[in-house]
Amino acid sequence: MTNPSWTPSHRRLTDSLRVAAAPACACVLALGGLAVWTASGNAGSPPRIDVTDARLFLPAPGVPRTAAFFRISNTGGVRDRLVEVTSSAVTGRISLSRHRMTGRGSAYPQAAESLPVPAGGTLDMSPFTSDVTVPATARWRAGDLVPFTLRFERGGRVEANAVVVRPGEG
Repeated sequence: MTNPSWTPSHRRLTDSLRVAAAPACACVLALGGLAVWTASGNAGSPPRIDVTDARLFLPAPGVPRTAAFFRISNTGGVRDRLVEVTSSAVTGRISLSRHRMTGRGSAYPQAAESLPVPAGGTLDMSPFTSDVTVPATARWRAGDLVPFTLRFERGGRVEANAVVVRPGEG
């Protein structure tokens, strides 16, 4: 049985729409925020970082700097960034660099604040992509192991030993 005294007046419809608008707007804002959060790479499983194939080029006599290369895998669901590399076996500042190609097929290093490690992907450093620029130490010999600590924005610190190799051999 219906209530004959209730009729859908203009005022009742307007009041009902106002009451329903607040939760609807809250839902739209929440879904928009979640979409932005997910699109910016903040959703998913945390980064799981693994460092392999670490190598350090044997410095040429008289050359003050050399390069270290790492293969960094991220099996997590969120991208990460390599933000710092340190070593107890190195005196001086260690820096990150990207390599930019010139028009003649050669590359030049460019300082980088960080290097990206994609979610579910790999940062594979090489003389053509990116490296860790290291002050040279004359006491290193081919086959030596040099300890490094790689610090990631989300993944924390990872220890790795780089083997000293002659350029072109590793």
